[in-house]
Amino acid sequence: MSIRVVIVDDDALVRAALRMMLDGAGDIVVVGEAGDGAAAQRVLDAQPADVVLMDLRMPGVDGIAATRRVRARPDPPEVIVLTTFDADEHVVRALRAGASGFLLKDTPPERIVEAITRVRAGDPILSPAITRRLMARVVADTGVYEQARTALATLTHREREVVLAVAAGRTNADIGAALSMTVATVKAHLSHIFAKLGVDNRTQLAMLVHDAELT
Repeated sequence: MSIRVVIVDDDALVRAALRMMLDGAGDIVVVGEAGDGAAAQRVLDAQPADVVLMDLRMPGVDGIAATRRVRARPDPPEVIVLTTFDADEHVVRALRAGASGFLLKDTPPERIVEAITRVRAGDPILSPAITRRLMARVVADTGVYEQARTALATLTHREREVVLAVAAGRTNADIGAALSMTVATVKAHLSHIFAKLGVDNRTQLAMLVHDAELT
C-alpha cells in the first residue's frame, strides 16, 4: 500500500521540491498540497492522507494551529513538522499539538522518506541534534515535572514497562519480545495508555516520560 502524503508549506518552491523528491520514492504518493493550515483542511476533506508534512511559519493558519486541527480529525493522519529553526519554541508547541516528530528542512531526502515511512508505521521521528534542547525546555516549564509524575503514577506496572520502552525508542516488536507479549497485545496496551494519559501518540508519550525525568 502506498503512503499518501499531503505537503503544507507557504513556499511554492519548497512544495515543488518535496513533491519531486517524494514522487520518486516508490511507496510514497503525494496526493495534495496546501499553502497554509486552512487550505490543508480543505485538501484533507477532498483527499484522505496518511502523513502530512507541515511547515510551521505560514500566513493565516500557522503550522501549530493546523497540526492541532489535523490531529483532531477522525482517523487523523500523522504530522511531521518541517522547520528551519532548530530551537524554535513553536516546535515544542507543535509536538504538544500532536505532531509525530519534526525534521529540519535541510534534512537529506532519504532521511525525509525514511521519516515518512517510520511515522506511518507508528514510530516517532525526532531530530537527535535538537531533541535534547527541546526536552530540557519542556522539563523546565513550571509544574511539568509534578504533573508528569502524577500522570505516570496512574499506570500499572506492565503499562509502565511499555511506556519506558516506548520512551527508549523501541518498536512494538522489540517491546513484545522483551516483555513476552504479542505485537497485538503491545498495541492494545498502548491504546489504553494513550487514553489513560490523555496523549495522542508515541512522541507525546516519550515527552511525558522525559518530563518526569525517568530517562
